[in-house]
Amino acid sequence: MKLSLRFVVPLLMALCIVALLLTPLIDRLTLRWFQRDLDLRGKLIFNSTHDPLIKRLKENKSSKIYSFLNKITLDDRLMAIGYCDKNSFMKYKTSLFPSDVACNTLSASTTHVLKLVNGNIHVFTAPLHSEGLPFGSIIYIHDMSFIEKRSKETKYYVFIFFVGLSLIISIITIVIAQISWRGWVGALRSLMKGEVLLTPSFSDYSAEIRPVLEDLRSLIKELETNQRIRDESLTNWTPSILKEILNQELLGEEIITVSNREPYIHHKKQDGTVEVRHPASGLVTAVEPIMRACSGTWIAHGSGNADRDFVDTHGHIGVPLDNPKYTLRRVWLSEEEEKGYYYNFSNEGIWPLCHIAHTRPQFNLKDWHQYVKVNKKFAKIVEEESKTKDPIIFIQDYHFALLPKLIRERLPDATIITFWHIPWPNPEAFGICPWKREILEGLLGSSILGFHLQFHCNNFLETVDRVLESRIDKESSTISFGGKITAVKPYPISVEWPSPWLNSKKSAQQCLEHVRNIHQLSQKISIGIGIERLDYTKGIIERFLSIEKLLEKFPKWREHFTFIQVAAPTRSRIKTYKKFESEVQQVADRINQKFGTKNYKPIILMIEHIEPPHIFEYYRAADLCFVSSLHDGMNLVAKEFISARPDEQGVLILSLFAGASRELHEALIVNPYDIDQCAEALNLALHMPVAEQRERMRSMRKYIEEHNVFRWAGKMLLDASRVRRRNRILQRISTLSGEETEYWRTRLDEAFFYKNWIPRS
Repeated sequence: MKLSLRFVVPLLMALCIVALLLTPLIDRLTLRWFQRDLDLRGKLIFNSTHDPLIKRLKENKSSKIYSFLNKITLDDRLMAIGYCDKNSFMKYKTSLFPSDVACNTLSASTTHVLKLVNGNIHVFTAPLHSEGLPFGSIIYIHDMSFIEKRSKETKYYVFIFFVGLSLIISIITIVIAQISWRGWVGALRSLMKGEVLLTPSFSDYSAEIRPVLEDLRSLIKELETNQRIRDESLTNWTPSILKEILNQELLGEEIITVSNREPYIHHKKQDGTVEVRHPASGLVTAVEPIMRACSGTWIAHGSGNADRDFVDTHGHIGVPLDNPKYTLRRVWLSEEEEKGYYYNFSNEGIWPLCHIAHTRPQFNLKDWHQYVKVNKKFAKIVEEESKTKDPIIFIQDYHFALLPKLIRERLPDATIITFWHIPWPNPEAFGICPWKREILEGLLGSSILGFHLQFHCNNFLETVDRVLESRIDKESSTISFGGKITAVKPYPISVEWPSPWLNSKKSAQQCLEHVRNIHQLSQKISIGIGIERLDYTKGIIERFLSIEKLLEKFPKWREHFTFIQVAAPTRSRIKTYKKFESEVQQVADRINQKFGTKNYKPIILMIEHIEPPHIFEYYRAADLCFVSSLHDGMNLVAKEFISARPDEQGVLILSLFAGASRELHEALIVNPYDIDQCAEALNLALHMPVAEQRERMRSMRKYIEEHNVFRWAGKMLLDASRVRRRNRILQRISTLSGEETEYWRTRLDEAFFYKNWIPRS
């Protein structure tokens, strides 16, 4: 005991001295941490208030400006705000703005900590711009008095911590010393008696170690909860914020996207010239902005007839062509591969299987072999393109249901996110597929499997439950299969905000005049618009029948309403699509013959590819947009129409069978099979007052601004970073015995796949 005390007393004194020496370091670190926090808060406040403030400054109404500034200062830590004009004159400031701070003493885009009589303040200055021109600067003042209080609390708790640590170490030292002494004495006695020393196994100490593991699990849960709260607070998702967060969370790790459709197609026209086309694809619309923000490599089928002429020897090309942000790797398929994998199995089998649109899916063994072959080809190319052993791989859609498992076999440490862009059917419908087990096993190679809606997630969980022997946790929405866990979560897809296709600066009125001139429409005609691929799931024929019913029930719209239908040709090699194109044309001709005149056509059908800038002109010119999908995962046309209307005009008529109807509640929601209801909705939209249009459109635009495509991708990639952290912890504990490793793996799964772990959108 005396020997123990001789060790413990100096230890206590040493730890107390260390605690006292750490005091100034704690002050500096606390100040640095909180100053960095205030810098970030200043940036976030500036980004979120810039445009509204510019709008009020241009109106030059002091009451509105002061009201807006005072509203911002309701934040607990934000003390005051001041506005300096271009001449460095303090034009507006709130009541608590310090007199010691002046415009001419501060430079734009800086942060300062100033010492005043009453305490320290944090000053954040940033320049204001309007249409590229300077518009003065804004000053945010944060009160830093709370830092001193936090610093005192921190020093107190650090001191208590070291005192407690000293006591704990002392007690452990004394106990171990006593146990060791007794153990040695007992061992000597046993040896003297000829007894064999028995060494306890690791599992004998499990009861003592497990409380420590439980504490660590609780700590992980707390950290994940704090992380989730931070993620949910980020509503202003932009490319720069997405890139910043990914650099912090993923440390700039490699991202590879895989899809069948490529974002840029080189197409050689009949006159020999080559044009770059943007395919009519919701997938490309959503994913391309993400790749521009995050860089990386996009692997896709090179389907353009001039694609080979613009790549290097490895099939690479930098895109966008005018300012490359990422690499496009084009994959070449033989005609037999493309026919079997894409046209037949994917689009005559899986597509109608997942879309309840009364078209029978067709499966045959030859096409399945091509589907497997192409998935294996892409898996090999993913491995070739991977610069690290653990990339983040973002797989898109139903063309690559087998790819996650194939990549997992080649790159076991990869984090694989698969997003299924179309609906997932109920178990009975999916049971039609002869290779349902192989497809499910392929998808469960994913770390995260995303769908648009929770409803589709539920269908997938039920399908796996029917087909595979697996462990399903419906509370956390996870599936354990083959020793791996897949999180199945809803991530509603969206569009880029603000839309890059609005850069032409054409007003809605200019777009309207341009569209009227193209189609020779009189000033008295109201315009409806429909934009999609020529697909039987989009409800184009039902839409035309609704227009016919409108003109029958409400004759006043004859020669006063024209519907422009833009239908991009797609999958023209498939007989079903050829037949559907013919049916659409026949219905349009019949209605035009029935109600049309020499100078009037109720339906203008354009079966052609139109580039996005021109599509957005149609959006802006239209009085209404009609989305009548018979079954759709999301349908981004609805969201594109809203993003194209900063004038807050126009009415959206939306099918209840499109996933977007779960989010855009201010649209006129209709059943596309109910032709009379759709006709009534068309009439209501054409009569809707401007004030009501503005109210509905403003609400939907606000929602899409907050729930844009960067948020969609950011949520999945943040979740991927958490999966990677979990896997790294598992690697660290892999040296334990089998029993303890399995125990800890289970606890980790509970912590990381807790029901609040992955934020539900």
